[in-house]
Amino acid sequence: MRVDAGTYASMADRIVDWGSRNASRYVCVANVHMVMETVDSADFRRVVNEADLVTSDGVPLVWALHALGIPAAERVYGPTLVLEICARAEQGGIPIALYGGTPDRLAAFTAFLARTYPRLVVAAAIAPPFRPLTPEEDEAHTAELAASGAGITFVGIGCPKQERWMAAHRGRIPSTMVGVGAAFDFHSGTVRQAPPFLQRLGLEWLFRLLMEPRRLWKRYLKHNPRFVVGFAHQLLRERTLSHEASA
Repeated sequence: MRVDAGTYASMADRIVDWGSRNASRYVCVANVHMVMETVDSADFRRVVNEADLVTSDGVPLVWALHALGIPAAERVYGPTLVLEICARAEQGGIPIALYGGTPDRLAAFTAFLARTYPRLVVAAAIAPPFRPLTPEEDEAHTAELAASGAGITFVGIGCPKQERWMAAHRGRIPSTMVGVGAAFDFHSGTVRQAPPFLQRLGLEWLFRLLMEPRRLWKRYLKHNPRFVVGFAHQLLRERTLSHEASA
């Protein structure tokens, strides 16, 4: 799976530039969960690899990039990236749209944005139902987002659903779509974020597991050990090939 190395500033600047031109693009905010979903599904791997940008949201991905010889790679954490983009969008007069969450949580996140970025225009806010949409519902949501004039659309319906949704709507919505997972919940205060020291240690997954054990235990049990083993194999292969090439 492709991951693009960068910084908050470089990623946010690129996204806001696209948004200022209402470019229909999509951005994946990648972590271990996303990587392993691409391992399990060739179709989903294509969705991620064809994205216009794939950021390194998870600390283990940053460690992996460093181990592969890309020391300049930094963590570009989705919830923080949202704030970087919103600050630039407010300054540049670029309307945004929100897609995801429940009506109550979306209202709380919209209120947070109004307090934090009072000149930022939220041109549309849609909380889709937690089930597959009918073609008529999808068309109505697509039309509302397209008509809103939003240059940037934050999509918070969870991985891998949001990435598939963005790929399916590239070219249909004149907006740069950014898949931000639980960022709406974090910033509205409905879900707690891991303390910074746990994030730096790469243990955000453990904090989230403790907060939502019934929902998340299967995900972490399935994905995390396989990621460690799979990356160890990749790193060993890379170093073996490098050694053979220099011998």
